[in-house]
Amino acid sequence: MLGLDVCEAGGQLLELLWLALCYRDIMADKEGVTLSLEEEDADVALAYRTPQKKSLQEIQQLDPDDESLRKYKQALLGAIPMAVDARVPNVQVMRLTLLCEQAPGPMIMDLTGDLEALRSRSFVLKEGVDYRVKVSFKVNREIVCGLKCLHLTSRRGRPVDRDAFMVGSYAPRAEEYEVVTPGEEVPRGRLARGAYRVRSLVTDDDKTEHLRWEWGLRIERDWEG
Repeated sequence: MLGLDVCEAGGQLLELLWLALCYRDIMADKEGVTLSLEEEDADVALAYRTPQKKSLQEIQQLDPDDESLRKYKQALLGAIPMAVDARVPNVQVMRLTLLCEQAPGPMIMDLTGDLEALRSRSFVLKEGVDYRVKVSFKVNREIVCGLKCLHLTSRRGRPVDRDAFMVGSYAPRAEEYEVVTPGEEVPRGRLARGAYRVRSLVTDDDKTEHLRWEWGLRIERDWEG
């Protein structure tokens, strides 16, 4: 959340399936720093050129006589999952975890409960340490394309940084997915220490807003704050 690089984790297996089925080529581009989550999503695009939308059932039924393609789809997609309650979101963002080898322990943000409670909670990072972010989520019914996580960090009401991480494309399954971002270094020094507000958004190529929340972050001289 405190670096200026746009991180892209390309090459997800499902995108290989799009190519195998003669969908449009996947492309990515980057734009400049923006000042809101909405602008970030619109301008950075992070971005695939979105493949033609097809349901999981439609993909499974494509070219039924092509045995090699059938085996390929089975390897990538697995079995069609059992029916899920329609009231359950297709994408459920379960947790966001701050990982740091020097920390006393993982800092886990439960995103399945009261999101308002996170607004008053601050996670402490020691200045100068390296950290990564792990996103844990479930895909319940249909393939999600171009899932991405956006963060806008502010201090004293003014945006100071933004971070955008391309999570990728995933098929439904019963187990959770976990994706870890590349490492970043926490800024150090007197000017960097203090309280920050982070507005986070998980969205996809269809502009579906899967989760939006706000939380606190503090950079301190030591872990105890």
